[in-house]
Amino acid sequence: MAKAASTTDYRDLARRRLPHFLFEYLDGGAYAETTLARNVSDLQAIALRQRVLKDVATLDLRTSLFGTEYAMPVALAPIGLAGLTARRGETQAVRAAERAGVPFCLSTVSACPIAEVAAAAQQPFWFQMYMVRDRGFMRDLLAQAREARCSALVFTVDLPVPGARYRDIRSGLAGAPGLSGMARRASQALRRPRWLWEVAVRGRPLALGNVAPMLQKESGLNDFLAWISTNFDASLTWADLDWIRAQWDGPMILKGVLDVEDATQAASLGLDGIVVSNHGGRQLDGVLSSTKALPAIAQAVGQRLTILADGGVRSGLDVMRLLALGARGVLIGRPWVFGLAAAGEAGVSHVLSIIEAEMKVAMALTGCRNITEIGPHILSADPR
Repeated sequence: MAKAASTTDYRDLARRRLPHFLFEYLDGGAYAETTLARNVSDLQAIALRQRVLKDVATLDLRTSLFGTEYAMPVALAPIGLAGLTARRGETQAVRAAERAGVPFCLSTVSACPIAEVAAAAQQPFWFQMYMVRDRGFMRDLLAQAREARCSALVFTVDLPVPGARYRDIRSGLAGAPGLSGMARRASQALRRPRWLWEVAVRGRPLALGNVAPMLQKESGLNDFLAWISTNFDASLTWADLDWIRAQWDGPMILKGVLDVEDATQAASLGLDGIVVSNHGGRQLDGVLSSTKALPAIAQAVGQRLTILADGGVRSGLDVMRLLALGARGVLIGRPWVFGLAAAGEAGVSHVLSIIEAEMKVAMALTGCRNITEIGPHILSADPR
């Protein structure tokens, strides 16, 4: 941690700590990773408008999302397999999020099951869900989320089929069935003895908590990948959201919206929020970055539902940029999971403190004293 000055420093630390296949899974995107790169470059190209001689002695980052007040408009995005990066990883992450006063969203395909994360948490957290063919499994999982007092449901809709992620094939995570794939991953794990001891040995059961009952083996990644390819429901339509609503009585947020028409449809159905997202560049390569898609969506439905955004966020400045473009809150993904991989709970806490400090500097130098004062007026006109 002493070497980490920015959130991107944690990427390098995580790469040294994690087995190759796991790092590549977290770091990579779909196809040629064009959208993955756009998420970062388009966001960083947004120029802020520096202002001077403003009274910014007191800065207030507090915000309210879905009826709950948080310390800043940042949430830990749901990340599949995140808990495999550190010992019982999601339990460490939820504690760090609580300490920072921001939401934590648990993935359906987490390492730690809902009940374990709930036992580690003092406050309600968010739960992310995919539509799968087995409605009984979904009904049971949503019941577990309700029992755990999860305060919001993030329903991800941009994964009817898995994207083609070439890095996963090259690393041995996917494309190498049976003993061949297990042998490749085992050899990589042996090169990371610290991870092997802390996570694979001390962190057992090393299983995919919420979906483990659906798999044949305790931890088999081959079974997990096969389950996703055969059980995620590609027939999902807008009409199916009624079934989800019937199982869930709290705020419901649709994640994976990138088109104005889809955002308008979500608003017309009375959803509480959307996440403008391209799944971190991990699904359809070549689509718009969240940065490019967000302004038109915010203009169309920003007064009708709560807009969150993710994709390419690497700093507190990036959070400011997305807020100025119309988001009410920003989800961060890779930075927090790399912090978790590098230094556990303390790493996640440090990532969040870095983002908070960078936001305060950016707010002060753009003349914003609180979150409500952040808007398009803090963006500089494009000189081109």
